[in-house]
Amino acid sequence: MDKQTEFVLRTMEERDVRFVRLWFTDVLGYLKSVAIAPAELEGAFSEGIGFDGSAIEGFARVYESDMVAHPDPSTFQLLPWRGSNQGTARMFCDIRQPDGAPSFADPRYVLRRTLKKASDMGFTFYTHPEIEFYLFKQPIVPGQVPTPADQSGYFDHTTTSPAADFRRQAITLLEQMGIPVEFSHHEGGPGQQEIDLRYADALTMADAIMTFRVVIKEVAVMQNLFASFMPKPLTNQPGSGMHTHVSLFEGDKNAFYDASAEFHLSKIGRQFIAGLLAHAGEITAITNPWVNSYKRLVAGAEAPSYICWGRNNRSALVRVPMYKPNKGSSARIELRSIDSAANPYLTYAMVLAAGLDGIENELELPEGAEDDVWSLTDRQRQSLGIRPLPRSLGNAIDLMENSQLVADTLGEHVFDFYLRNKKAEYEAYRSVVTEWELTNSLPGL
Repeated sequence: MDKQTEFVLRTMEERDVRFVRLWFTDVLGYLKSVAIAPAELEGAFSEGIGFDGSAIEGFARVYESDMVAHPDPSTFQLLPWRGSNQGTARMFCDIRQPDGAPSFADPRYVLRRTLKKASDMGFTFYTHPEIEFYLFKQPIVPGQVPTPADQSGYFDHTTTSPAADFRRQAITLLEQMGIPVEFSHHEGGPGQQEIDLRYADALTMADAIMTFRVVIKEVAVMQNLFASFMPKPLTNQPGSGMHTHVSLFEGDKNAFYDASAEFHLSKIGRQFIAGLLAHAGEITAITNPWVNSYKRLVAGAEAPSYICWGRNNRSALVRVPMYKPNKGSSARIELRSIDSAANPYLTYAMVLAAGLDGIENELELPEGAEDDVWSLTDRQRQSLGIRPLPRSLGNAIDLMENSQLVADTLGEHVFDFYLRNKKAEYEAYRSVVTEWELTNSLPGL
């Protein structure tokens, strides 16, 4: 028995923990959970917990349904909102087949596999997300526009809004669970919040993002609110993204930093950006996986719409933040398209794979866009070689379906399921008559 496992079992006894929730994520990014009693935990560490994989989105077909969840003791944390006496803990799981082989349907394994490729190239991949979400008043009525919890705006400091108390309680719980927070503030939309997590390796961060969503939802319920990570819940307000700062390290050295280069951006950093730009369209169905995602990616709507990079240009897909003097370790790039509702395991796997492809093939970085890309005409953008991001989930699916990079990174099982599921979602959406059509077309036709 290793030291981490011993620590978990000892802590369970010392803290009188009565339930352990084993968490894992399905292909679409939904969190799954099974609770076991403390007496079953030692067996779960040695043998895993079996379940019907055919009942989980994208995991297995009926005739190959047996799956086993193996808890990762390094992810053990108490759930602070469940109380300190006779409490509840959680651990993330790696999903395996009955013979012990990794499940190719496990999003956590997809990311592990991509991180292994980076490691073989000498790199460690770090991420730092800025997670946006909305708080709405209860009750939430399906089909009706929700009411924001406040009418505050960007960086507003108020004493009457529930947002400040909400963020304080959420951050307290996150840090009690070992998830450090760097910043928090009110975002631009009414009821919209942002909480930024401190950088960590991509697997730790993906686990943290899944935990973050649970904590935010739990705190909202405690305060009689509803928290939503929907990309674009309000028509005339900003959408919610998860801008993510990424960097590669070679040991203790930031591989994106070069003191003598323009913008202090190394050759590896430039090639990584070139890979992101080359594959941006293909990976958008992963980074922006919902029909509603494309209501956020609209020109001029505070989200990227075109495939380009820039220096401190917030209309660009990829931004190179200003270099901090005497702090080469902070060199990074920011990808601004990601939804806060995306599957973080698949998303970070695809972002890393696209960047590594740029490095492996020594792709040349095109000229940066320093103008407001939204304000340019189509002809001007075309002359600059700036292509649009997919305008709909259907468009994104078409690009993904023809991408060898996405197929290789996700693996055949996840790739095929994901395409089938998203095609079905888009076809169902296309057949629905919307309120806009009834308002604008019915009266005159």
